[in-house]
Amino acid sequence: MATVDIIVPTYNTAKYLPIALDSVLAQTFEDWRILLIDDGSTDNTADIVASYQERLGSKLVYIKQANGGVSAARNNGIRHATAEFLALLDADDVWLPWRLAESLRCFEDRPEVGLAYGLISRIDSEGTVIDTFKGNRRNAQGKIAPYIYMRSVQLPTSSMMFRKACTDKVGVFDETLKQTEDRDLWLRMAFHYEVGFAPRVISLYRTSDDSLTTDSDGMLKAQLQFIEKHYGSPGCGMTARRIALSHIYRQRAEAFGLRQQMQGAVQSSLRALALYPLDLSNVRTAGSFLLRYAGLYR
Repeated sequence: MATVDIIVPTYNTAKYLPIALDSVLAQTFEDWRILLIDDGSTDNTADIVASYQERLGSKLVYIKQANGGVSAARNNGIRHATAEFLALLDADDVWLPWRLAESLRCFEDRPEVGLAYGLISRIDSEGTVIDTFKGNRRNAQGKIAPYIYMRSVQLPTSSMMFRKACTDKVGVFDETLKQTEDRDLWLRMAFHYEVGFAPRVISLYRTSDDSLTTDSDGMLKAQLQFIEKHYGSPGCGMTARRIALSHIYRQRAEAFGLRQQMQGAVQSSLRALALYPLDLSNVRTAGSFLLRYAGLYR
């Protein structure tokens, strides 16, 4: 019988933590344990956890650490994990009741599958659904490491489950990566294992009003670091690198566009197009921003 350790990193998210924990309690699969890693919170997280510890006993392990960032917190959880399967839940996200059951189904009679993911919906700060991640059904599962590298498939962290044996083999989150650390780990796993896919919404990812104004330069730096780190690995050659870079610059263009920074949007979209002109999405994005920049389209 499978067991699951659920790793929940939290840092000053007491407002949302009860919602996340209640979503675990509502799971149809019940053989789980929560490893809650408090990454140096200064709010009332400890008080909230205490109330759940009274109810859950040994099914909730509370681990405090000095603030080290989300990767350090998740790695601490992995080090304390003993279950066959590990699942990730951020403290401001929400699982749907079938999340664990659907994820585990991806591994049934498939020892070659090391990690699995599912669909998610984005919600706002109040829990209202914004949109739903559709997934890339063409390259959704199997031996898909090159597609992870090229950013042709997305593996949402709050929907991820993986065998503990995977981290024993490839290591844990790279704490030197301030962003894209999740994609980095999934890629390293996918070099050795097949990826499973649950074609159903299993998790809700909470976004905030300021998510559109994140550090775009910092994100670009981390994404480029990821691409160069794995360049030359199996399936990650020159063409894959150009495709990956084009996806990054198209995403950057779209972020500039949402902030109405048209010059940056045009420059980034043209760079994406130059890197990989065979992708029609690059053509459409560049054309759209050029028209908007010229004042011909709104």
